[in-house]
Amino acid sequence: MKLRYFAWVRERIGIGEEEVALPATVRKVSDLLAWLKTRGPEYEHALVELKAIRVAIDQVHAPNDRDLSGAHEIALFPPMTGG
Repeated sequence: MKLRYFAWVRERIGIGEEEVALPATVRKVSDLLAWLKTRGPEYEHALVELKAIRVAIDQVHAPNDRDLSGAHEIALFPPMTGG
């Protein structure tokens, strides 16, 4: 599974993307976020405010209860503002 990180999520984790093998227990977006927080202090710091994290599965925004089966790419990013 390809994970991509954007903006301050990327800055706090220290990488822009990575390939990971998800554990069998990671089935939904919320499971993924909880698992990522256990991967080290940089992940925990980046995901400390889960309500501030947005997720896209294969470039489509997804809620935290969305199933990950069939996904090829997951992106994590903070809310965007425009002007």
